[in-house]
Amino acid sequence: MRRRGMVRAIGRSAAAAAVIGALVAGPASGAFANDGDDPTPGAPGVGDAVYPNLGNGGYQVTRYDLDLDATAADKTVAGRVRIHAVASQSLSRFNLDSAGLEIGSVEVDGRKASAKQDGEELVITPARAIRKGRTFVITVAYAADPAKIPPPAGGWVITDDGFATAPQPSGAHTIFPSNDHPSDKAHYLIRITAPKGTIGVASGKHLTDRTNDDGSTTSTYLTRHPMATELLQAAVGDFTVVKRGRVDDAELRDVVPTGRLADSEAALKLTPGQLDWARERLGEFPLEAYGIMPANTDKPDAFDFTGLETQTLTLYKPNYLKQPEDKIGSHMMHELVHNWFGNSVTPASWSDLWLNEGHADYYGLLYRYERGWPDSSGFTSMEQRMKYTYGKGDQWRASSGPVAKPNADNLFDNQRYTGGVLVLFALWEKVGQEKFAEIERAALRRHSDRTLSTEQYIDLAARVSDDESVRPFLEDWLYGTKTPPMPNHPDWTVEPPGVSTLDTPDLQSDRKGH
Repeated sequence: MRRRGMVRAIGRSAAAAAVIGALVAGPASGAFANDGDDPTPGAPGVGDAVYPNLGNGGYQVTRYDLDLDATAADKTVAGRVRIHAVASQSLSRFNLDSAGLEIGSVEVDGRKASAKQDGEELVITPARAIRKGRTFVITVAYAADPAKIPPPAGGWVITDDGFATAPQPSGAHTIFPSNDHPSDKAHYLIRITAPKGTIGVASGKHLTDRTNDDGSTTSTYLTRHPMATELLQAAVGDFTVVKRGRVDDAELRDVVPTGRLADSEAALKLTPGQLDWARERLGEFPLEAYGIMPANTDKPDAFDFTGLETQTLTLYKPNYLKQPEDKIGSHMMHELVHNWFGNSVTPASWSDLWLNEGHADYYGLLYRYERGWPDSSGFTSMEQRMKYTYGKGDQWRASSGPVAKPNADNLFDNQRYTGGVLVLFALWEKVGQEKFAEIERAALRRHSDRTLSTEQYIDLAARVSDDESVRPFLEDWLYGTKTPPMPNHPDWTVEPPGVSTLDTPDLQSDRKGH
């Protein structure tokens, strides 16, 4: 194990609290004037069209203080989460999303609260009702067994020397009780205690390390930008942290299993050049850090994707990164672009997934073709690939739904990925390169550190392009059951859906790699 120099931990000191307090200022604690509303239960979901029971009503989280202790001999994790929230209604009780966790004590504002597990909902009744507008703090002590719920249902990834996390789309609440929906982004203070010979790493900026009497190390991380629960990275292993300088306000560092350093370096050192390309098109890097973490496992079922954009630290299958640049560069760009579309600008609901996956694929493919790398089908230009994709349009709409109308079974089908690229290509053809670039920059600027819905993107595109016909144009492309005509390409044709539609090989998404 190679490690940065040890520093005395801030831990729970006033210094750390002051840093976070400056970043996340919310309404003052204490009872507000009576709003006239009788306290009622918060809803057990936010009504997401894809995952109706994810998230919870009645409050918004501003910050999670998450402690994970991985020193137990039986490989379980002792967890403690303090959730700082603001009530959006007067609450008699409320829910957290929680599954597969052994819940210990539950407190609200320091007072013991009643808690009952109901399916994947932890129903909490505080000793006193919580008035609308008031800040309150939920504290939950719990234990987790990372092996209990394997991916894709669970958010833990078991590695040879510890674990990593892969919460997307609905696994964060198997890691910690939470308001597990992308619409409720929050700041995080994360402390991980790792056994001797390993270290803990997490999303955000590394603050401190503390060596404990038993040889374990407690490492503290702080997110300087809000993060959706599905983007959390928290890992323990024998890692080497490879620093690669800074870009804009971000630290570049990779977290690499020490035994995999030699095999990974050729791929990981590509990131600075890829960042230069992405920043030319998307603007300054939007987060406090970036890097890649190859998972320390060769098991093919450890997780069901090639790379995952956990915030500030992308998780990858290690053997994928052993390939030459022309085989992996497009996918690395895909994951890099998620720092803009997906992490900084987060989909408001799971129906809006095309916004981050479509954009990530769009720029990943541009990067590929600019470098002269044929894709897996032999196409060498965006126009060739889009003509082929256009031909599959009605098949994909029949099998996977319209681009912006997925369900839980087809959410990660290619319709949200290359189908999303097709929508962006169509918009580019309609408004032209200059206006398209203005729309992209406006979306990133106006929704940085926030969420973006499909409806908001449509509205923004119409306003920035100064063309109201863009609105029905995008609505047809995103919600229609038939593929609209492609601007400037009247000769492009769509294959009708047939018996073989469900067996079309490229229905499955590039989640598993370009």
